[in-house]
Amino acid sequence: MEFKNILVPTDFSFCSKQGLRFAISLAEKFSSEIIILHVLDEKLIEESCYYGLDEEREIKRKIWMKTRAKFDEFLEGESFGDIRYQKMTVPGSPFQEIIKKAQEVKADLIVIGSCGGAADLDRLFFGSTAEKVIRMLSCPVLCVPPQEI
Repeated sequence: MEFKNILVPTDFSFCSKQGLRFAISLAEKFSSEIIILHVLDEKLIEESCYYGLDEEREIKRKIWMKTRAKFDEFLEGESFGDIRYQKMTVPGSPFQEIIKKAQEVKADLIVIGSCGGAADLDRLFFGSTAEKVIRMLSCPVLCVPPQEI
């Protein structure tokens, strides 16, 4: 099997970092490109705007700025060597956007951390983002469990 494009969804969690590192090691072996995707959950944006004391436009701008900074911090110290990679942030529902992006970039593999930042109650009733992605996609999905770094 050949992995030209590896999609790595991230919520900037410890498990996401583990997934990224695993994807980097695979990309080295298969000369793959890595697409690192963060989905800015629209529910969180809406809630921030609802409870915010600032204008909606300003709240959204601040959230996007903070997200860019967190993305840079997440990638800091990672060694990509000659591996081609791109990072992208999109708004939406995490599992839906991961599925959509996987199809758009023609991902041959998705590497995702097995645990993310979702609330336990959400996981209990709706399943994790990783579980939803596995159920909805036909390409291989590799779930990376938390490990010591």
